[in-house]
Amino acid sequence: MGAEKKWLLTLFSATFLSLLLLLFSSISAFSSPKPFLSIVQHGSHYPPAFAYYIWGGRGDRGRILRLLLAVYHPRNRYLLHLSADESEDERRRLAAAIKAVPAIRAFGNVDVVGKPDRITYMGSSNIATTLRAAAILLKVDSGWDWFVTLSAMDYPLITQDDLSHVFSSVRRDLNFIDHTSDLGWKELHRVQPIVVDPGLYLARRSQIFHATEKRKTPDAFKIFTGSPWVILSRSFLEFCILGWDNLPRTMLMYFTNVMLSQEGYFHSVICNSPEFKNTTVNSDLRYMIWDTPPRMEPHFLNISDYDQMVQGGAAFARQFQKDDPVLDMVDEKILKRGRNRAAPGAWCSGWKSWWMDPCSQWGDANILKPGPQAKKFEESITNLLDDWTAQSNQCQ
Repeated sequence: MGAEKKWLLTLFSATFLSLLLLLFSSISAFSSPKPFLSIVQHGSHYPPAFAYYIWGGRGDRGRILRLLLAVYHPRNRYLLHLSADESEDERRRLAAAIKAVPAIRAFGNVDVVGKPDRITYMGSSNIATTLRAAAILLKVDSGWDWFVTLSAMDYPLITQDDLSHVFSSVRRDLNFIDHTSDLGWKELHRVQPIVVDPGLYLARRSQIFHATEKRKTPDAFKIFTGSPWVILSRSFLEFCILGWDNLPRTMLMYFTNVMLSQEGYFHSVICNSPEFKNTTVNSDLRYMIWDTPPRMEPHFLNISDYDQMVQGGAAFARQFQKDDPVLDMVDEKILKRGRNRAAPGAWCSGWKSWWMDPCSQWGDANILKPGPQAKKFEESITNLLDDWTAQSNQCQ
């Protein structure tokens, strides 16, 4: 009888182990990414694509990765920049984390700047790094339509399917840039002072230098100012970088010595260009709350701002504290994004479960499935375009 029990126990154990192995192999089969089957198509007959420049400083590796996953789509192109304040080891860890994402590894549309720039908050090194990023993105990918700048403190309020769906009905030469020629107090305190940004030529971190004298506001061109956060068309970026006109270079030489030049360079170039001045939609498509009186940066958004934020019809919001609970609300309610996973879209074909990322398998990357938030964003864009068509001169 003892031998029979021992035999039955051995048989039961073997059967149990076989079932476990079968279960794990099934999970592995479901979890492993499909071979690369989808060819990304670009052009006027396909949904638009976006080139994202996402940057951050010391301690921002995790925030950049989270933001990347929140705005990821195989049709887009991404360039990530951890500034020179961060260590080389953190840069390598960011690159390794990106390669661990199956879709990113398969589509190969995310790069990390290997030789980072120093960025001085108040200086022109911000413009230098942005132009460098745009030049890289123009070189590595010929398919994107708009260039989007984001910092590690930003976050999307819509999915990429929402964004591409709404922008499918937008002229691809339009530029979303908040701008005005009413300089007010900025003329005396921002435009006329002469500053030098040591981040352009010094290896160590430093603040901007102020010259003792000021210069007159130029009369050869008109200065415009506005939000530093922009969504610019490919054609305008080519105008700024490829250099068939002297205007972008002239402006760059001037704004090299202007405080917070990222609030005026692109705005002044586009509004002084006969070719592009009427392609400006006066909005940066960001949701921000400014303190009263306004400070240098907007209010940090939190859970109490959520309802108003998602009703605003913006594409992005800023700024957020690291891992603020309101970001989890956006992930759960809008992006439907699991922890350490890309925000799902129509391109994701895997099963959604606690053990499997639906975006570890994919189908056609050229189809879209907009969600409920797309309607609010579409209404916002429609209102902006109505205002744009009603004005004969966009740059005022």
